[in-house]
Amino acid sequence: MRKYLILLFILVAMLISACGENEEGNGEDDATETSAEETSASGSEGAKWKPEESIEIIAPAGAGGGWDTTARMAAQVFSEEGIIDGNIGVVNMEGGGGAVAWAHVAGFEENPYKLFVSSPPIIFIPLNGQSEYGHEEFTPIANIIADYAAFAVREDAEWDSINELFEDMKEDPESITVVGTSSPGSMDHMQFVQIAKAAGVDITKIRYVSAQDGGGLTQLLNGSVDVYSTGVAETVEQVRAGNIKVLGVTSEERLEGDVLEDFPTVKEQGIDETFVNWRGFFGPPNMSPDALAYYEAKFKELSDSDAFAEIRSQFGWDELYMNSEEYSQFLDEQKESLGALMDELGLGN
Repeated sequence: MRKYLILLFILVAMLISACGENEEGNGEDDATETSAEETSASGSEGAKWKPEESIEIIAPAGAGGGWDTTARMAAQVFSEEGIIDGNIGVVNMEGGGGAVAWAHVAGFEENPYKLFVSSPPIIFIPLNGQSEYGHEEFTPIANIIADYAAFAVREDAEWDSINELFEDMKEDPESITVVGTSSPGSMDHMQFVQIAKAAGVDITKIRYVSAQDGGGLTQLLNGSVDVYSTGVAETVEQVRAGNIKVLGVTSEERLEGDVLEDFPTVKEQGIDETFVNWRGFFGPPNMSPDALAYYEAKFKELSDSDAFAEIRSQFGWDELYMNSEEYSQFLDEQKESLGALMDELGLGN
């Protein structure tokens, strides 16, 4: 009997020992799992990107235009409001209606410190074959504003409304010359064409002169051309000085602000069309998701700030924020609609 009791005792001891080892093993697995979770959380936290170098925003044109102004005002608010810490520089890079700058940025793949501002020319220029780089090659970050076109004539011109101008153009479109600072098939040309088409003008016969040296206003004032297609902000001082008059702007409703509020929209004059000069920011090809998320949040903060609201009011801009996903979809839709208009003019690539 004693022999059996000893055997039973040994068996129980072995069972207890095995259970203890199993419990210790489970403890090790739990510890390993917890450690993995902590590592994962730590890795995720570490993956949140912040700039450690100076940021460069490229304006793909000379000083004073819409791209330049937008880039500089954004950089100013980022710095003064403390939205982004660190240095932010703005660089002007002229040429090709933006194509030179796009080719430059395309060479900085994945570099999160090279940004650029753009607008419809990044659709127009590739469509007319003047650049191999379109919006698809870059990382859309966010759109922040809507600007609008203005169609101006000399103060002593015979037309006092956009309809009077278009009536004459319907009869003889080649008798009237339109000037803009962009190339044929780009911004100033196509914004006028889009509104003229809606008014019933034969757009294939419109005479458009490109003054890429910035001399469009001079040509209007000296009588070399009849109509100046430009941005709203570029007309204010000349209207205030009594040199020109604006026949129509392409916004949905009248703009707010001194002088701006006096500009009639083409829509209120019976032409059911608008043209939005959206303006936003892009990064190089294949920007990392973490860097994109960082900039997307910062541009949203910029757009929502009181400081930038004052700047929008100053320049007659409307708020038009789109995040990266919304912006990408919008750009694809723009390419389709504007491409059809260019094909009608025979300007598509």
